[in-house]
Amino acid sequence: MTADEFREIALAKPGAEERSHMGHPDFRANGRIFATLQADERTGMVKVAPAEQEVLLRDYPAIFTPAAGAWGRQGCTLVQLTKATPRVVRPAMQLAYEAVASKPAQAKKRRPRQSR
Repeated sequence: MTADEFREIALAKPGAEERSHMGHPDFRANGRIFATLQADERTGMVKVAPAEQEVLLRDYPAIFTPAAGAWGRQGCTLVQLTKATPRVVRPAMQLAYEAVASKPAQAKKRRPRQSR
């Protein structure tokens, strides 16, 4: 699977948009991140519930791995794009999207005004 295929799956979700976060692309719905692409575009990430993550890790251990530390324990799941296929990633992306699409829109952060 290519980074472009990962991106196409993410952006096919209603209301999904691509932004940038910490130097790499992310995909959001309601202002909340549900997936990212690493800068090297060889690894993606989907944020699923921990129970859903367990199933992905069990069923596709060569494709999905938990992110390091607390992020991984909260469901951030890395996707090895070179081993993945759209058939496997599409349902994982749907779970990640549904988790954020069902939440209220996140307010945009305001930058403080600079005094003159």
